[in-house]
Amino acid sequence: MHRTALTATAAVAVLLAAPAFADDAALRADAASYFEPVPMNAPALNGNVATRSRIDLGAMLFFDPRMSRSGIFSCNSCHNVGMGGVDGLEVSIGHGWQKGPRNSPTVFNAVFNIAQFWDGRAPDLAEQAKGPVQAGVEMNNTPDRVVATLNSMPDYVEAFKAAFPGEVDPVTFDNFALAIEAFEATLITPNARFDQFLQGDDNALTAQEKRGLQAFMEEGCASCHAGVNFGGQEYYPFGLIEKPGAEILPAGDRGRFAVTETVDDEYVFRAAPLRNIALTAPYFHSGNVWKLEDAVAVMGVSQLGADLSDAQIADITAFLHTLTGEIPEVEHPVLPARTSATPLPDDM
Repeated sequence: MHRTALTATAAVAVLLAAPAFADDAALRADAASYFEPVPMNAPALNGNVATRSRIDLGAMLFFDPRMSRSGIFSCNSCHNVGMGGVDGLEVSIGHGWQKGPRNSPTVFNAVFNIAQFWDGRAPDLAEQAKGPVQAGVEMNNTPDRVVATLNSMPDYVEAFKAAFPGEVDPVTFDNFALAIEAFEATLITPNARFDQFLQGDDNALTAQEKRGLQAFMEEGCASCHAGVNFGGQEYYPFGLIEKPGAEILPAGDRGRFAVTETVDDEYVFRAAPLRNIALTAPYFHSGNVWKLEDAVAVMGVSQLGADLSDAQIADITAFLHTLTGEIPEVEHPVLPARTSATPLPDDM
């Protein structure tokens, strides 16, 4: 985004409005102790090689609704790359128009998270890719049916051979997931205005946004929401100080307890990454909060025990808007044509 030149009157107004940040360098140094900029290039993957052919195959699979039993839902249905990597719904809609149990997390910058899903049950993006395909409430498919669908289309078979050279039988469910991981790892959003500030541009943030950054650190938000992705690295009880109401923290969703079966993990969730948070409403795993200001207020009370003032909420919210990075431009791929051997869509 290009900044327009200020008129003389506007420049004076900005100077008069600017507080309290005589030392941007000190604010930047504090921020650098918590946060890192999103890199300009996708990171290396553990156990996967993101070649061009593998990324391109992953893009086809990500957008192909035939990976679902109904032929209606694709990965992009819930992680829409044109909508901040989410679907903009409280909870996602899947097979048979069923509602899923949780809000869909963004796919953008997900490669930087310690694990995937709100409860961290998938250690990486490849494992995550397998889950929704098989979940009855989402794509309701099976690995065997996915492989049969792929093998029925010669263009897919050739794409798998190029993406996984040297393998006798490259069309496998594991390789399906690895290809999607390779593509999703490219969905990073560098060069947010906050990153520009972190890298030395004092003018990248307004005075209010700098106040919000300072409050974000001083009030304790950065204790959980830190690192490259402003979160996604640790697990915390939702309601550490005061549990929110049942509309925000549904009693039936006990969080990470379902993964570990450990009492201490009841209502524990992975700290939500805050990159591009202004694009990914509604908020929390329940998806019941639509305004970012309301989400900030809820977190202040439930996690910090802080009744934030309206001014603090406004400042922190303004700062969070600076975490929106450059959204990757993704061209919808041309998908292989079905053949007479391709399994027909099952009735919804």
